[in-house]
Amino acid sequence: MSTEPDTAWADKRAAKIARRIEADIVRRGWAVGESLGSESALQQRYGASRSVLREAVRLVEHHQVARMRRGPNGGLLICEPDAGPATRAVVIYLEYLGTTLADLLNARLVLEPLAASLAAEHIDEAGIARLRAVLQSEENWRPGLPAPRDEFHIALAEQSRNPVLQLFIDVLMRLTKRYARASRTDSVDDATRAAHQMSGAHADIVAAVTAGDSARAKTLSERHVENVTAWLVEHHDPTGARSGSAGKRARLTAEAPRGKLAEVLAANIADDIAASGWQVGSVFGTETALLERYRVSRAALREAVRLLEYHEVARMRRGPGGGLIVTKPQAQASIDTIALYLQYRNPSREDLRCVRDAIEIDNVVKVVKRREEPEVSAFLDPRRWTYAPDQTAEDVHNAAVEEFRFHVGLAQLAGNALLDLFLRIIVELFRRHWSTTGQTELTWNDVVAVEHAHLRILEAIGSGDDSLARYRTRRHLDAAASWWL
Repeated sequence: MSTEPDTAWADKRAAKIARRIEADIVRRGWAVGESLGSESALQQRYGASRSVLREAVRLVEHHQVARMRRGPNGGLLICEPDAGPATRAVVIYLEYLGTTLADLLNARLVLEPLAASLAAEHIDEAGIARLRAVLQSEENWRPGLPAPRDEFHIALAEQSRNPVLQLFIDVLMRLTKRYARASRTDSVDDATRAAHQMSGAHADIVAAVTAGDSARAKTLSERHVENVTAWLVEHHDPTGARSGSAGKRARLTAEAPRGKLAEVLAANIADDIAASGWQVGSVFGTETALLERYRVSRAALREAVRLLEYHEVARMRRGPGGGLIVTKPQAQASIDTIALYLQYRNPSREDLRCVRDAIEIDNVVKVVKRREEPEVSAFLDPRRWTYAPDQTAEDVHNAAVEEFRFHVGLAQLAGNALLDLFLRIIVELFRRHWSTTGQTELTWNDVVAVEHAHLRILEAIGSGDDSLARYRTRRHLDAAASWWL
Protein backbone atom coordinates (compact mmCIF):
# COMPACT_ATOMS: atom_id res chain seq x y z
CA MET A 1 0.00 0.00 0.00
CA SER A 2 1.30 3.50 -0.85
CA THR A 3 2.21 5.78 2.05
CA GLU A 4 2.31 8.87 -0.10
CA PRO A 5 -0.77 10.57 1.48
CA ASP A 6 0.66 10.01 4.98
CA THR A 7 3.99 11.44 3.84
CA ALA A 8 2.27 14.48 2.35
CA TRP A 9 0.35 15.03 5.60
CA ALA A 10 3.58 14.81 7.61
CA ASP A 11 5.28 17.29 5.28
CA LYS A 12 2.44 19.80 5.74
CA ARG A 13 2.53 19.30 9.49
CA ALA A 14 6.31 19.87 9.48
CA ALA A 15 5.93 23.07 7.43
CA LYS A 16 3.37 24.43 9.92
CA ILE A 17 5.64 23.66 12.87
CA ALA A 18 8.58 25.26 11.06
CA ARG A 19 6.54 28.45 10.68
CA ARG A 20 5.66 28.35 14.41
CA ILE A 21 9.33 27.95 15.33
CA GLU A 22 10.27 30.86 13.10
CA ALA A 23 7.50 33.03 14.55
CA ASP A 24 8.82 32.24 18.04
CA ILE A 25 12.30 33.33 16.96
CA VAL A 26 10.94 36.64 15.71
CA ARG A 27 8.96 37.19 18.93
CA ARG A 28 12.12 36.57 20.99
CA GLY A 29 13.81 39.42 19.12
CA TRP A 30 16.03 37.08 17.08
CA ALA A 31 18.48 36.47 19.95
CA VAL A 32 21.37 34.92 18.00
CA GLY A 33 23.04 32.07 19.92
CA GLU A 34 20.09 31.45 22.23
CA SER A 35 18.72 27.90 22.45
CA LEU A 36 15.04 27.25 21.80
CA GLY A 37 15.33 23.96 23.66
CA SER A 38 16.38 20.35 23.22
CA GLU A 39 14.76 18.06 20.68
CA SER A 40 12.60 16.44 23.35
CA ALA A 41 11.55 19.83 24.76
CA LEU A 42 10.60 21.02 21.25
CA GLN A 43 8.59 17.84 20.63
CA GLN A 44 6.58 18.55 23.75
CA ARG A 45 6.16 22.29 23.05
CA TYR A 46 4.91 21.81 19.49
CA GLY A 47 3.12 18.50 19.99
CA ALA A 48 5.06 16.71 17.27
CA SER A 49 6.59 13.31 16.75
CA ARG A 50 10.36 13.07 16.45
CA SER A 51 10.20 12.51 12.67
CA VAL A 52 7.87 15.47 12.04
CA LEU A 53 9.94 17.76 14.30
CA ARG A 54 13.15 16.79 12.56
CA GLU A 55 11.56 17.58 9.19
CA ALA A 56 10.47 20.98 10.56
CA VAL A 57 13.98 21.63 11.82
CA ARG A 58 15.37 20.87 8.35
CA LEU A 59 13.16 23.62 6.91
CA VAL A 60 14.20 26.05 9.65
CA GLU A 61 17.84 25.20 8.94
CA HIS A 62 17.22 25.75 5.22
CA HIS A 63 16.04 29.27 6.03
CA GLN A 64 19.20 29.61 8.15
CA VAL A 65 17.32 31.00 11.15
CA ALA A 66 18.38 28.19 13.53
CA ARG A 67 20.61 25.09 13.62
CA MET A 68 20.27 21.92 15.67
CA ARG A 69 23.36 21.15 17.76
CA ARG A 70 23.62 17.59 19.04
CA GLY A 71 25.17 16.33 22.25
CA PRO A 72 25.49 17.87 25.74
CA ASN A 73 24.33 21.49 25.93
CA GLY A 74 22.84 21.04 22.50
CA GLY A 75 19.50 22.16 21.17
CA LEU A 76 18.02 24.32 18.42
CA LEU A 77 20.21 27.43 18.38
CA ILE A 78 19.07 30.70 16.83
CA CYS A 79 21.55 31.85 14.19
CA GLU A 80 22.18 34.82 11.94
CA PRO A 81 20.76 34.17 8.46
CA ASP A 82 22.18 35.36 5.16
CA ALA A 83 20.32 36.40 2.03
CA GLY A 84 21.20 33.25 0.04
CA PRO A 85 18.11 31.08 0.65
CA ALA A 86 15.81 34.09 0.31
CA THR A 87 17.19 35.29 -3.02
CA ARG A 88 17.50 31.77 -4.46
CA ALA A 89 13.86 31.05 -3.56
CA VAL A 90 12.72 34.17 -5.43
CA VAL A 91 14.94 33.46 -8.45
CA ILE A 92 13.57 29.91 -8.67
CA TYR A 93 9.99 31.19 -8.70
CA LEU A 94 10.79 33.89 -11.26
CA GLU A 95 12.48 31.30 -13.46
CA TYR A 96 9.18 29.43 -13.53
CA LEU A 97 7.26 32.58 -14.42
CA GLY A 98 9.65 33.19 -17.29
CA THR A 99 10.48 36.76 -16.30
CA THR A 100 11.22 38.77 -19.43
CA LEU A 101 14.25 40.92 -20.08
CA ALA A 102 11.93 43.94 -20.33
CA ASP A 103 10.45 43.22 -16.87
CA LEU A 104 13.91 42.83 -15.36
CA LEU A 105 15.27 46.06 -16.78
CA ASN A 106 12.11 47.99 -15.88
CA ALA A 107 12.44 46.78 -12.28
CA ARG A 108 16.07 47.87 -12.22
CA LEU A 109 15.09 51.29 -13.52
CA VAL A 110 12.51 51.65 -10.73
CA LEU A 111 14.74 50.54 -7.83
CA GLU A 112 18.40 51.23 -8.63
CA PRO A 113 18.14 55.04 -9.03
CA LEU A 114 16.33 55.10 -5.68
CA ALA A 115 19.23 53.16 -4.13
CA ALA A 116 21.76 55.60 -5.65
CA SER A 117 19.83 58.58 -4.32
CA LEU A 118 19.63 57.12 -0.81
CA ALA A 119 23.31 56.15 -0.92
CA ALA A 120 24.22 59.78 -1.53
CA GLU A 121 22.23 60.75 1.55
CA HIS A 122 23.76 58.08 3.82
CA ILE A 123 27.33 57.65 2.54
CA ASP A 124 30.19 57.67 5.04
CA GLU A 125 33.98 57.16 4.89
CA ALA A 126 33.68 53.37 5.06
CA GLY A 127 31.09 53.37 2.29
CA ILE A 128 33.25 55.56 0.06
CA ALA A 129 36.18 53.19 0.57
CA ARG A 130 33.98 50.19 -0.24
CA LEU A 131 32.68 51.69 -3.49
CA ARG A 132 36.14 52.83 -4.58
CA ALA A 133 37.54 49.35 -3.94
CA VAL A 134 34.87 47.92 -6.25
CA LEU A 135 35.80 50.48 -8.92
CA GLN A 136 39.48 49.56 -8.60
CA SER A 137 38.64 45.91 -9.05
CA GLU A 138 36.68 46.74 -12.20
CA GLU A 139 39.46 48.94 -13.60
CA ASN A 140 42.03 46.15 -13.13
CA TRP A 141 39.94 43.62 -15.04
CA ARG A 142 41.24 42.28 -18.36
CA PRO A 143 39.83 39.61 -20.71
CA GLY A 144 40.80 36.15 -19.48
CA LEU A 145 40.77 37.19 -15.82
CA PRO A 146 37.97 36.15 -13.46
CA ALA A 147 35.15 38.68 -13.17
CA PRO A 148 35.58 41.18 -10.31
CA ARG A 149 34.48 39.59 -7.05
CA ASP A 150 32.41 42.53 -5.81
CA GLU A 151 29.31 43.61 -7.67
CA PHE A 152 29.00 47.37 -8.01
CA HIS A 153 25.21 47.47 -7.84
CA ILE A 154 25.13 45.28 -4.73
CA ALA A 155 27.74 47.48 -3.05
CA LEU A 156 25.82 50.63 -3.99
CA ALA A 157 22.56 49.18 -2.65
CA GLU A 158 24.33 48.44 0.65
CA GLN A 159 25.12 52.15 1.00
CA SER A 160 21.41 52.97 0.72
CA ARG A 161 21.05 51.55 4.25
CA ASN A 162 17.72 50.09 3.12
CA PRO A 163 17.62 46.29 3.63
CA VAL A 164 14.55 45.90 1.42
CA LEU A 165 16.26 47.62 -1.52
CA GLN A 166 19.44 45.63 -0.90
CA LEU A 167 17.64 42.30 -1.11
CA PHE A 168 15.50 43.23 -4.12
CA ILE A 169 18.51 44.54 -6.04
CA ASP A 170 20.40 41.34 -5.16
CA VAL A 171 17.60 39.38 -6.89
CA LEU A 172 17.69 41.71 -9.90
CA MET A 173 21.46 41.34 -10.30
CA ARG A 174 21.28 37.54 -10.10
CA LEU A 175 18.72 37.57 -12.90
CA THR A 176 20.76 40.09 -14.90
CA LYS A 177 23.78 37.76 -14.69
CA ARG A 178 21.73 35.02 -16.30
CA TYR A 179 20.90 37.21 -19.26
CA ALA A 180 24.44 38.59 -19.49
CA ARG A 181 25.91 35.06 -19.65
CA ALA A 182 23.56 34.25 -22.52
CA SER A 183 24.41 37.44 -24.42
CA ARG A 184 26.50 37.57 -27.56
CA THR A 185 29.56 39.78 -27.96
CA ASP A 186 31.10 40.27 -31.38
CA SER A 187 34.73 40.16 -30.22
CA VAL A 188 37.06 40.41 -27.24
CA ASP A 189 37.56 44.08 -28.10
CA ASP A 190 33.80 44.67 -27.90
CA ALA A 191 33.64 42.96 -24.52
CA THR A 192 36.59 45.02 -23.22
CA ARG A 193 35.07 48.26 -24.52
CA ALA A 194 31.71 47.48 -22.90
CA ALA A 195 33.41 46.67 -19.57
CA HIS A 196 35.35 49.96 -19.61
CA GLN A 197 32.23 51.97 -20.47
CA MET A 198 30.40 50.30 -17.60
CA SER A 199 33.28 51.04 -15.22
CA GLY A 200 33.28 54.68 -16.32
CA ALA A 201 29.55 54.99 -15.64
CA HIS A 202 30.05 53.41 -12.23
CA ALA A 203 32.84 55.89 -11.44
CA ASP A 204 30.55 58.83 -12.28
CA ILE A 205 27.83 57.47 -9.98
CA VAL A 206 30.32 56.96 -7.15
CA ALA A 207 31.57 60.54 -7.57
CA ALA A 208 28.01 61.87 -7.26
CA VAL A 209 27.29 59.64 -4.25
CA THR A 210 30.55 60.68 -2.57
CA ALA A 211 29.68 64.35 -3.11
CA GLY A 212 26.28 63.76 -1.51
CA ASP A 213 24.50 64.87 -4.71
CA SER A 214 21.45 62.59 -4.55
CA ALA A 215 19.71 64.14 -7.58
CA ARG A 216 22.75 63.65 -9.82
CA ALA A 217 23.37 60.14 -8.47
CA LYS A 218 19.77 59.23 -9.32
CA THR A 219 20.00 60.73 -12.83
CA LEU A 220 23.30 59.00 -13.58
CA SER A 221 21.94 55.69 -12.31
CA GLU A 222 18.88 56.01 -14.56
CA ARG A 223 21.11 56.76 -17.55
CA HIS A 224 23.37 53.82 -16.73
CA VAL A 225 20.49 51.33 -16.44
CA GLU A 226 19.08 52.60 -19.75
CA ASN A 227 22.48 52.02 -21.40
CA VAL A 228 22.70 48.53 -19.89
CA THR A 229 19.19 47.92 -21.23
CA ALA A 230 20.20 48.96 -24.74
CA TRP A 231 23.30 46.73 -24.63
CA LEU A 232 21.46 43.64 -23.36
CA VAL A 233 18.64 44.07 -25.86
CA GLU A 234 21.17 44.40 -28.70
CA HIS A 235 23.23 41.38 -27.63
CA HIS A 236 20.49 39.19 -26.12
CA ASP A 237 20.47 35.60 -27.36
CA PRO A 238 16.92 34.26 -26.70
CA THR A 239 18.11 30.67 -27.29
CA GLY A 240 20.83 30.83 -24.65
CA ALA A 241 19.08 32.21 -21.59
CA ARG A 242 18.02 28.75 -20.37
CA SER A 243 20.90 26.68 -21.71
CA GLY A 244 24.11 25.47 -20.17
CA SER A 245 22.74 23.91 -17.01
CA ALA A 246 26.10 22.43 -16.05
CA GLY A 247 27.62 25.90 -15.92
CA LYS A 248 24.72 27.12 -13.84
CA ARG A 249 25.26 24.31 -11.34
CA ALA A 250 28.82 25.46 -10.73
CA ARG A 251 27.69 29.09 -10.36
CA LEU A 252 24.94 28.23 -7.88
CA THR A 253 27.41 26.24 -5.79
CA ALA A 254 29.65 29.31 -5.65
CA GLU A 255 26.69 31.45 -4.61
CA ALA A 256 25.97 29.29 -1.57
CA PRO A 257 29.26 28.92 0.36
CA ARG A 258 27.36 28.48 3.64
CA GLY A 259 24.78 26.18 2.20
CA LYS A 260 24.62 22.47 2.99
CA LEU A 261 25.03 20.03 0.12
CA ALA A 262 21.28 19.38 0.00
CA GLU A 263 20.51 23.11 -0.29
CA VAL A 264 22.98 23.56 -3.15
CA LEU A 265 21.70 20.39 -4.81
CA ALA A 266 18.09 21.59 -4.57
CA ALA A 267 19.08 24.88 -6.24
CA ASN A 268 20.93 23.00 -8.99
CA ILE A 269 17.97 20.70 -9.71
CA ALA A 270 15.57 23.67 -9.77
CA ASP A 271 17.86 25.47 -12.20
CA ASP A 272 18.02 22.41 -14.45
CA ILE A 273 14.22 22.09 -14.35
CA ALA A 274 14.04 25.71 -15.51
CA ALA A 275 16.65 25.06 -18.22
CA SER A 276 14.56 22.17 -19.55
CA GLY A 277 11.52 24.42 -19.98
CA TRP A 278 9.68 23.70 -16.72
CA GLN A 279 7.40 20.99 -18.12
CA VAL A 280 4.79 20.69 -15.37
CA GLY A 281 3.67 17.09 -14.82
CA SER A 282 6.68 15.54 -16.52
CA VAL A 283 9.14 13.19 -14.80
CA PHE A 284 12.46 14.99 -14.41
CA GLY A 285 14.17 11.74 -13.44
CA THR A 286 13.86 8.67 -11.28
CA GLU A 287 15.70 8.59 -7.95
CA THR A 288 18.28 6.21 -9.46
CA ALA A 289 18.81 8.47 -12.47
CA LEU A 290 19.16 11.57 -10.28
CA LEU A 291 21.70 9.86 -8.03
CA GLU A 292 23.76 9.04 -11.11
CA ARG A 293 23.33 12.47 -12.67
CA TYR A 294 24.31 14.53 -9.62
CA ARG A 295 26.64 11.96 -8.01
CA VAL A 296 25.44 12.50 -4.45
CA SER A 297 24.31 10.23 -1.64
CA ARG A 298 20.74 9.04 -1.36
CA ALA A 299 20.36 10.96 1.93
CA ALA A 300 21.51 14.24 0.33
CA LEU A 301 19.17 13.77 -2.64
CA ARG A 302 16.17 13.02 -0.46
CA GLU A 303 16.80 16.08 1.69
CA ALA A 304 17.13 18.20 -1.48
CA VAL A 305 13.81 16.78 -2.71
CA ARG A 306 12.15 17.84 0.55
CA LEU A 307 13.27 21.41 -0.10
CA LEU A 308 12.02 21.26 -3.68
CA GLU A 309 8.67 20.01 -2.40
CA TYR A 310 8.53 22.84 0.15
CA HIS A 311 9.02 25.40 -2.65
CA GLU A 312 6.59 23.42 -4.85
CA VAL A 313 9.18 23.05 -7.58
CA ALA A 314 8.82 19.27 -7.80
CA ARG A 315 7.62 16.27 -5.77
CA MET A 316 8.82 12.70 -5.59
CA ARG A 317 6.27 10.06 -6.61
CA ARG A 318 7.04 6.52 -5.53
CA GLY A 319 6.22 3.29 -7.31
CA PRO A 320 6.02 2.31 -11.01
CA GLY A 321 6.08 5.31 -13.33
CA GLY A 322 7.29 7.45 -10.47
CA GLY A 323 10.17 9.83 -10.11
CA LEU A 324 10.68 13.52 -9.50
CA ILE A 325 7.55 15.17 -10.94
CA VAL A 326 7.83 18.80 -12.03
CA THR A 327 5.11 20.89 -10.36
CA LYS A 328 3.75 24.42 -10.60
CA PRO A 329 5.43 26.64 -7.99
CA GLN A 330 3.35 29.02 -5.93
CA ALA A 331 4.51 32.48 -4.94
CA GLN A 332 3.79 32.09 -1.22
CA ALA A 333 6.81 29.90 -0.41
CA SER A 334 9.13 32.50 -1.94
CA ILE A 335 7.26 35.34 -0.23
CA ASP A 336 7.47 33.60 3.15
CA THR A 337 11.20 32.91 2.77
CA ILE A 338 12.16 36.44 1.82
CA ALA A 339 9.79 38.06 4.31
CA LEU A 340 11.34 35.99 7.10
CA TYR A 341 14.83 37.14 6.17
CA LEU A 342 13.68 40.77 6.06
CA GLN A 343 12.11 40.38 9.49
CA TYR A 344 15.61 39.58 10.73
CA ARG A 345 16.99 42.68 8.98
CA ASN A 346 14.19 44.67 10.67
CA PRO A 347 13.52 47.37 8.04
CA SER A 348 12.08 50.64 9.29
CA ARG A 349 8.70 52.03 8.26
CA GLU A 350 10.53 54.49 6.01
CA ASP A 351 12.52 51.65 4.38
CA LEU A 352 9.29 49.89 3.47
CA ARG A 353 7.44 53.06 2.51
CA CYS A 354 9.97 54.42 0.01
CA VAL A 355 10.33 51.09 -1.84
CA ARG A 356 6.58 50.58 -1.89
CA ASP A 357 5.99 54.10 -3.20
CA ALA A 358 8.47 53.67 -6.06
CA ILE A 359 6.83 50.41 -7.15
CA GLU A 360 3.26 51.69 -6.82
CA ILE A 361 3.89 54.89 -8.80
CA ASP A 362 5.46 52.87 -11.61
CA ASN A 363 2.47 50.51 -11.56
CA VAL A 364 0.03 53.41 -11.96
CA VAL A 365 1.97 54.77 -14.95
CA LYS A 366 1.76 51.39 -16.70
CA VAL A 367 -1.95 50.93 -15.92
CA VAL A 368 -2.75 54.38 -17.37
CA LYS A 369 -1.19 53.23 -20.66
CA ARG A 370 -3.34 50.07 -20.63
CA ARG A 371 -6.61 51.73 -19.54
CA GLU A 372 -8.47 50.83 -22.75
CA GLU A 373 -7.87 47.10 -22.37
CA PRO A 374 -10.95 45.10 -21.20
CA GLU A 375 -9.26 43.68 -18.09
CA VAL A 376 -8.17 47.16 -16.98
CA SER A 377 -11.55 48.71 -17.79
CA ALA A 378 -13.27 46.15 -15.57
CA PHE A 379 -10.87 46.96 -12.73
CA LEU A 380 -11.54 50.70 -13.11
CA ASP A 381 -15.33 50.26 -12.67
CA PRO A 382 -16.12 52.31 -9.51
CA ARG A 383 -18.90 49.89 -8.50
CA ARG A 384 -16.19 47.33 -7.81
CA TRP A 385 -14.65 49.54 -5.10
CA THR A 386 -17.73 50.84 -3.25
CA TYR A 387 -18.14 49.35 0.23
CA ALA A 388 -21.29 48.45 2.16
CA PRO A 389 -22.49 51.26 4.49
CA ASP A 390 -23.29 49.08 7.53
CA GLN A 391 -20.22 50.21 9.52
CA THR A 392 -19.89 46.86 11.27
CA ALA A 393 -16.56 45.48 12.50
CA GLU A 394 -16.67 42.89 9.74
CA ASP A 395 -17.16 45.60 7.11
CA VAL A 396 -14.18 47.51 8.48
CA HIS A 397 -12.05 44.37 8.28
CA ASN A 398 -13.24 43.67 4.74
CA ALA A 399 -12.38 47.23 3.74
CA ALA A 400 -8.80 46.68 4.94
CA VAL A 401 -8.63 43.56 2.79
CA GLU A 402 -9.98 45.55 -0.17
CA GLU A 403 -7.22 48.13 0.32
CA PHE A 404 -4.58 45.47 -0.23
CA ARG A 405 -6.53 43.91 -3.09
CA PHE A 406 -6.65 47.30 -4.79
CA HIS A 407 -2.89 47.83 -4.71
CA VAL A 408 -1.95 44.24 -5.56
CA GLY A 409 -4.55 44.35 -8.36
CA LEU A 410 -2.88 47.43 -9.86
CA ALA A 411 0.48 45.63 -9.68
CA GLN A 412 -0.91 42.62 -11.55
CA LEU A 413 -2.44 44.86 -14.23
CA ALA A 414 0.89 46.68 -14.62
CA GLY A 415 2.23 43.35 -15.85
CA ASN A 416 5.71 43.24 -14.31
CA ALA A 417 6.00 39.92 -12.44
CA LEU A 418 9.09 41.10 -10.56
CA LEU A 419 7.56 44.26 -9.16
CA ASP A 420 4.29 42.44 -8.46
CA LEU A 421 6.18 39.89 -6.34
CA PHE A 422 8.20 42.59 -4.56
CA LEU A 423 5.03 44.48 -3.62
CA ARG A 424 3.43 41.29 -2.30
CA ILE A 425 6.50 40.72 -0.12
CA ILE A 426 6.06 44.21 1.36
CA VAL A 427 2.37 43.45 1.95
CA GLU A 428 3.36 40.23 3.75
CA LEU A 429 5.82 42.14 5.94
CA PHE A 430 3.02 44.50 6.89
CA ARG A 431 0.68 41.61 7.64
CA ARG A 432 3.23 40.05 9.97
CA HIS A 433 3.91 43.36 11.66
CA TRP A 434 0.18 43.98 12.13
CA SER A 435 -0.47 40.52 13.57
CA THR A 436 2.40 40.68 16.08
CA THR A 437 2.09 44.29 17.31
CA GLY A 438 -1.66 44.45 17.88
CA GLN A 439 -2.14 47.69 15.98
CA THR A 440 -5.48 49.46 16.23
CA GLU A 441 -7.99 48.44 13.59
CA LEU A 442 -9.20 50.93 11.02
CA THR A 443 -12.06 53.21 11.97
CA TRP A 444 -15.04 53.77 9.71
CA ASN A 445 -13.65 57.22 8.87
CA ASP A 446 -10.50 55.48 7.62
CA VAL A 447 -12.63 53.20 5.46
CA VAL A 448 -14.47 56.14 3.90
CA ALA A 449 -11.20 57.97 3.23
CA VAL A 450 -9.66 54.89 1.59
CA GLU A 451 -12.71 54.34 -0.63
CA HIS A 452 -12.66 58.00 -1.68
CA ALA A 453 -8.94 57.84 -2.50
CA HIS A 454 -9.36 54.67 -4.56
CA LEU A 455 -12.18 56.16 -6.60
CA ARG A 456 -10.21 59.35 -7.31
CA ILE A 457 -7.16 57.34 -8.41
CA LEU A 458 -9.34 55.21 -10.70
CA GLU A 459 -10.94 58.34 -12.13
CA ALA A 460 -7.54 59.82 -13.01
CA ILE A 461 -6.35 56.54 -14.55
CA GLY A 462 -9.56 56.15 -16.56
CA SER A 463 -9.25 59.67 -17.99
CA GLY A 464 -5.63 59.02 -18.97
CA ASP A 465 -4.32 61.80 -16.72
CA ASP A 466 -0.94 60.30 -15.88
CA SER A 467 0.37 63.12 -13.69
CA LEU A 468 -2.87 63.42 -11.67
CA ALA A 469 -2.98 59.63 -11.16
CA ARG A 470 0.57 59.76 -9.78
CA TYR A 471 -0.27 62.70 -7.51
CA ARG A 472 -3.38 61.07 -6.08
CA THR A 473 -1.60 57.75 -5.59
CA ARG A 474 1.27 59.43 -3.74
CA ARG A 475 -1.15 61.37 -1.52
CA HIS A 476 -3.08 58.19 -0.75
CA LEU A 477 0.10 56.27 0.10
CA ASP A 478 1.25 59.07 2.41
CA ALA A 479 -2.11 59.19 4.18
CA ALA A 480 -2.35 55.41 4.54
CA ALA A 481 1.23 54.93 5.72
CA SER A 482 0.32 55.52 9.36
CA TRP A 483 -1.74 52.31 9.49
CA TRP A 484 -0.57 50.45 6.37
CA LEU A 485 2.95 50.33 7.75
